[in-house]
This record gives sequence, C-alpha cells and structure tokens, in this order.
Amino acid sequence: MKRSGRPSTTFDKINATFMVLLSATMLFPFLYIVAGSLSSGTAILQGRVSIFPVEFTWVNYQAVFKNAAIWNSFGVTAFVTVVGTFFNLLLTSLMAYGLARKELRGRTLIMLAIIFTMIFPAPLIPSYLLVKSLGMLNSLNALIIPSAISAFNLIIMISFFRGLPDGLLESARIDGAGEYRTWLSIAIPLSLPSITTIGLFYAVNHWNSYFAAIIYIRDPKLYPLQVKLRQLLVENDAEQMMQAVEVNLSSLEGIKMATIIVATLPILFIYPFIQKHFIKGSMLGSIKE
Repeated sequence: MKRSGRPSTTFDKINATFMVLLSATMLFPFLYIVAGSLSSGTAILQGRVSIFPVEFTWVNYQAVFKNAAIWNSFGVTAFVTVVGTFFNLLLTSLMAYGLARKELRGRTLIMLAIIFTMIFPAPLIPSYLLVKSLGMLNSLNALIIPSAISAFNLIIMISFFRGLPDGLLESARIDGAGEYRTWLSIAIPLSLPSITTIGLFYAVNHWNSYFAAIIYIRDPKLYPLQVKLRQLLVENDAEQMMQAVEVNLSSLEGIKMATIIVATLPILFIYPFIQKHFIKGSMLGSIKE
C-alpha cells in the first residue's frame, strides 16, 4: 500500500521553518557585529544599530589594520594553526593507523588508556609543571605539542581506518610496501574525507585557542590573536588603537567589533573550500554498509 506523502511534506515544512528560525537566531548576533564595525561610535552608543550600518565608516577597521600588535598576533595565530594542524594530523593519522591494525598487540589496553584520558583529563597544575620541565614555557611549542593528539579525533580516524578493505592493504604489502609506505600511499589518500574533517576541527581549535596562551605565554609578542582580542574586550586595550587614527572615545565599541570580525573571517573562509570533503567526513559511521 502506498503511503501518502502529506505527513512527510508537512514535517519537511515544519522542519524547514524551524531551521530557518534557528539559523536566524544564530546569524543575527554576527550581522549585528558586522553592522556595528561599519557604524560610527555615536550610533552604537545610542542603540541605533541593528543589522545594517548606521553612519557608515571604515575608521574602525583602519584602527585595527594600523595596529602592529594585531598583525603580530595574527601572524602568531596563523603559524600555530598551520603548523599545529599539520602536526596534529601527522601524529593522529599515524597512531590511528597503527591502532586500527588487528595484528597490533596490546591495542585494547592502549584504547582503554586513550578513553581514560577523555573521562579524566590531566589537571592544570600537573600539565603546567610538565610543560615547564620540558622547557616549553613562553614558546609557541607550548601551544602545539601538548595538544598534539585529540582522543576524540583519534577514535574517529581509527574507525575510518578500520573500514578500509583489508585486501587492498594486503596487496600493498605483497608488492613490497612497508607499513609506512602503505599508510602514506594507500591509507592517507583513501581517508581524505576523514582527514579533512578532523583537520578542520584541529584548525578551528588552534585558531580559537587562548587559554593555553594565557597559562604558558608571557611575552606579548607571542600572544595569539584570541588573547589580543581578549585584551581589547576585557582590558580595554582598544584605547591605544584609537590614537593611531585619531578618533574619539565613542568609537571604542566599533573598534572592538571590527577586531572581532577580523579575528573571525579567516577561519570562515576556509569552510567553502573543504565543504565537499567535510560533508563526507561528518557522515563517517552514520551509515553501515
């Protein structure tokens, strides 16, 4: 008996309406920040800005782009994000490939240890003492090495590697390829959706990270962008930026909003280029063939 399509259509309409409203509630704060960054400080203080700029001006962005500390922090964040993500993917994929092999002895015990770290993460003080003993304080290594492997991302990649055809890997070994060659030439190309998805997770985490820098970094020249943004929003360092473009105190909120946009847009531009692989990777394990 053929089912009527009306219930499904009604559900689709309700679901679409709900998703549109939900998206609007998430998009509105971002549009407000964009509009405020392009509006005069007086309009912001008077509450006349909604999602459209009022008294359009570029002065807020001029204050941001003329600040050398912002550019320095931007460079630090870009370096940590690129190098850190590569380091993360290298170690995560190597460890995941090894743990995905059935012939690895003790892999169950290793997996239990990994899961244990997810349930009971390392406390702050022992982590600080470890970083200090390794001589990584006040260096960018402290922002990259301690977070080299995420247990959650590792488990996702292990699941993907386990789904690779055993016959394909055995054929590579018969042809004389070692484990590293099999990992690099066979496993990595086939796991591109997984690597892209996990790489995006790592990159966003590095870009938005500020707590580790607050704990381990003392040199202002090594502050990442999010720490600098925190100083502007919490410690009112934006007053120094206003002096560069000779604006009055009313532009303070506009400069803060412009800084937020500058710190947010770069990571948003990455998604369209990896959307295809990200959608495939995000569906890993959801459908069992």
